[in-house]
Amino acid sequence: TDMNLKVLTKEDIIEIIKYLIELINSKADVDDIDHLSNRRVRTVGEQLSNQFAIGLTRMSRTIRERMNVRDNEVFTPIDLINAKTISSVINTFFGTNALSQFMDQTNPLAEITHKRRMSALGPGGLSRERAGFEVRDVHYTHYGRLCPIETPEGPNIGLISSLCVYGKINELGFIETPYRKVENGVVDISENGIIYLTAEEEEGKVIAQGNAPLNDDGSFIRSRVKSRQDADYPVVEPKRVGLMDVAPQQIASIAAS
Repeated sequence: TDMNLKVLTKEDIIEIIKYLIELINSKADVDDIDHLSNRRVRTVGEQLSNQFAIGLTRMSRTIRERMNVRDNEVFTPIDLINAKTISSVINTFFGTNALSQFMDQTNPLAEITHKRRMSALGPGGLSRERAGFEVRDVHYTHYGRLCPIETPEGPNIGLISSLCVYGKINELGFIETPYRKVENGVVDISENGIIYLTAEEEEGKVIAQGNAPLNDDGSFIRSRVKSRQDADYPVVEPKRVGLMDVAPQQIASIAAS
C-alpha cells in the first residue's frame, strides 16, 4: 500500500468485506487487541506536534478576529500575531499533562530508565480502574520489545513498562526488535545480517535463541534447535529456522539486563 494515501480506496472496502465474510465462515482470525501490531506508541514528539497544532489554530483565530476589528486601519504583522497563545499551550502541556513527570536523576541508570518508560495511561489511553488482567498480562509479542520484568507493583502493574535493550520505535509508532537473518540453516553473522522487525512482520516466523551454538561459518552445531514461533516453543531442525535473536538479553530492559 502507498504510505502517502490517507483516504479509504475501493480496494480497502473490498478487502474489509472479504475479511468480514471469512470471519463469519470461521476462515479468518479475530484480531488480538493485546498484540503489539494493534498497539502503537504515541511519542513525545507526536504529542507535542498535536499541541503545536492546537496553539496555531488558536493563533489563527485571534489573527482573524483582530483583522475583522481593525477593518480599515493600517497594521503590521506584529500587531496581529501574539506568540503567547502557542507558548501557553506548550507550557500547559508540560506543566499539567497526566504523563508529564519530573525526571528522576538519582543516577545515570535511573535517568535512562525513566526516559525509556512506556505508559498505557494518560490522555487517549486506559485508566487503572478499567484496565483488566489481559491488558496487563505479558504477551508473546512483548519479546524483545517490552520488558516482562520491569513494571511497578500495585495498581500500575503491566500498564507502565519499559522498552527492551535493543527495542526501537519506528516512524509509524510500532516497536521493532533486531534479529539475524537465517537461510538454509546458516545464520548471517555479518554486520548487514541484522534486520529490525515489528510484531506483525515477525508473525509466523521460527526464531532461534540468541545463545544457540554456531560454527564459524554461521551454521548451527546441533541438529535440533530450540526456537519460538508466536506463542509456541518448538525444537526444530536448522533448515526451518528463519531468524535468530541477536543476544540473550534482548528480552529485558536496560535496568533488568
